[in-house]
Amino acid sequence: MATAAQTDPRYPVGKFEKPSQVTDAQRREAIATIAAMPAKLKAAVAGLNAQQLATPYRDGGWTVAQVVHHLADSHGNAFFRFKFGMTEQNPTIKPYDEAKWAETADCKDVPAEVSLAIVDGLHQRWNALLKSMQPADFARPLFHPEHGSITLDYMLALYSWHSRHHVGHITALRQRNGW
Repeated sequence: MATAAQTDPRYPVGKFEKPSQVTDAQRREAIATIAAMPAKLKAAVAGLNAQQLATPYRDGGWTVAQVVHHLADSHGNAFFRFKFGMTEQNPTIKPYDEAKWAETADCKDVPAEVSLAIVDGLHQRWNALLKSMQPADFARPLFHPEHGSITLDYMLALYSWHSRHHVGHITALRQRNGW
């Protein structure tokens, strides 16, 4: 029997669940997920033509290309939030309107390959940063104006999920459409 996550195209891997506590093993797994995401994203879009890249992953959703661009935008923000968290005391991080960002010309008109390259380089740097962090570093706080106090552990779990979530949008669409 299909679960809600398998039948709801908005959440192909389920909704994000904030961990109450994060173990070293969970951190290693999350870091590995973030490190592997660029290759999984490239594989998810491999061979898609322009019409397929312009197809929304669900009714009312972003196109495949917009999802790729969103990952570059979102994970760029996440990487810099980690850097702020590592170099400042309880920094306030700036929220952004991801829906409006997805409608800008760079997300609508620039080929997805450009953002694939951004994601690849960005994740190489992010992975190096994450692997250099000590367990205590992940407890460092940040302040998000919409979510209050969060930690780098929370951010790590969120972006591990986010990596699987959006790659899942593309792979689920391909499966549904037989691509």
